[in-house]
Amino acid sequence: MVYVFLANGFEEIEALTVVDLLRRADIQVKTVSVMEDRLVYGSKGIGVEADILFKAGNYDCCQMLILPGGMPGTTNLCNHKDLNEELKVFYGKGKPIAAICAAPMVLGKAGLLAGHRATIYTGMEEELIGAQPVDANVVISENIITSKGPGTAMDFGLTIIEYIKGTQKAEEIAAELLYSAQRTEGAL
Repeated sequence: MVYVFLANGFEEIEALTVVDLLRRADIQVKTVSVMEDRLVYGSKGIGVEADILFKAGNYDCCQMLILPGGMPGTTNLCNHKDLNEELKVFYGKGKPIAAICAAPMVLGKAGLLAGHRATIYTGMEEELIGAQPVDANVVISENIITSKGPGTAMDFGLTIIEYIKGTQKAEEIAAELLYSAQRTEGAL
């Protein structure tokens, strides 16, 4: 199971593109609201009903945590203490965490980027606390995957598929969607 966290103000393209791609690849994924309600509104006002609330998550059985960006969604993720604690536990176990756009800031503030290479929305590089900033659509650094923003959501989602199910599955999904611009820095 993979969890994609939604907070009011999330970037719709980043969250929903990734959920769509993972489901196409037959990866079990649930959207998780960090708000008090399952209905979460994106930065463009699109309401999405999350599959579960944060407190209903089974984090021991989860294989990856994914943070979409957007504002003020990223700020809301940063301010969710239980999510930040779960990210630290997950990281400590060597499990993969992925963040796109402004959301790598959450990982930086939680102290999870030290010694890693990472990318973030252009102009926010100072938020990659402890990381070596990289100018690439997607960066893989051990168990951390980061991506730049809405325009890189397809690359991000396909990289997550590759991380979980291998290159062949990612290429298969990209071919079905007539997509060919995947650019990732780092190795799986």
